[in-house]
Amino acid sequence: MRIRIKFRKYGVMRFIGHLDIMRYFQKAIRRAEIPIVYTEGFSPHQVMSFAAPLGVGIISDGEYLDIEVHDSLSTEKAIEKLNQMMVEGIEITNYVQLPKGAGKAMAVVAAAEYQVFYKENDLDSMAFSYEQIRNGIDQYFHDRNEIVITKTTKKGERTLDIRPYIYRFQAYQKEGETGFSMLLSAGSQENIKPELVVQDFFRYFGKEYDKYAFQIRRVDVYAEASPEDPSGSRFLPLDHFGERITQEREQVNG
Repeated sequence: MRIRIKFRKYGVMRFIGHLDIMRYFQKAIRRAEIPIVYTEGFSPHQVMSFAAPLGVGIISDGEYLDIEVHDSLSTEKAIEKLNQMMVEGIEITNYVQLPKGAGKAMAVVAAAEYQVFYKENDLDSMAFSYEQIRNGIDQYFHDRNEIVITKTTKKGERTLDIRPYIYRFQAYQKEGETGFSMLLSAGSQENIKPELVVQDFFRYFGKEYDKYAFQIRRVDVYAEASPEDPSGSRFLPLDHFGERITQEREQVNG
């Protein structure tokens, strides 16, 4: 059985890097007695893969990893057992079985949704108010055919028109948070970081961008929806492609 696990990452755990998060989950899954499959050979390891690893310092409500198991508890019981092993800052929010032939999480990622907001919601320290962001986006995004930036990669710097890869760009304000909301291309086609978009927004209006003034939250990670999907959406969250395991199915699988 292939299982897709969704989790939140927040608080001090946002400062833990991807490799340490991977090791943490390996231990947590073992302690929760999830019957995970191991590879063969001289150095067996758990069959596990993450979708679009998160950068250090970013919080998230939508992180994913795929595992392969011999059998499974129900979704409800598996979430409960795993959360008993979690520290403050990591919370399992979903646990679904993937159908045969479903693509791996890391391979199907097509987009990611972000909120980039001021850490201190103080009007005196904010370069842009909510109204200024909302009005400015029309000029910055909707009225331009190209948004060319310089992107640094492992192979060096290159210029890129990111306009086709920004699927949504809006002002964001909720529960004392003010900033930007965006849906960006992610995965193998073109991986656009939200801070690049915000930084260029500041540059466009002649303002200095202070990355330390902002907190980034990844809301969710998405795959391309099938044209036949009844939702009519272009993108769907990665856990949409699995099915929750009921108590009855657990008994059958057992």
